[in-house]
Amino acid sequence: MEYSTFGRHVAVDTWGADFGKLNNAEWLQAQMVEAAEVCGATVLSVQSKQFEPQGATVLVLLSESHISIHTYPEKGFAALDCYTCGETVDPQAAIDYLVSVLKPERTYAKKLIRGLGEMTVESPVMNQAALVK
Repeated sequence: MEYSTFGRHVAVDTWGADFGKLNNAEWLQAQMVEAAEVCGATVLSVQSKQFEPQGATVLVLLSESHISIHTYPEKGFAALDCYTCGETVDPQAAIDYLVSVLKPERTYAKKLIRGLGEMTVESPVMNQAALVK
């Protein structure tokens, strides 16, 4: 069996999200596992760290690659990314889900197409339903 090296990597900076959501590693972990399910990915493991006095990092290791979030609640900021190999799992669906639950005021996103030679950078169209407060 031959495997494709094709992958999509969506990275999003969000601003203006709720302090309480961004400062709750346990809640973020649950949302990220749900995001993996929404996009059809297979969760292998989950790691999270709650920082003091605030902030969290959560990493969901997927069979297809990963989903991560790093938060700075005092600034209302979260850096999200989802990278998936192959064509069966759509990382944009995971990111759209996370944006829909974080409800930030602003998002800035890029999508990298990887594994086909030189990386291509796109500006993905965010799911408008995910941006509705």
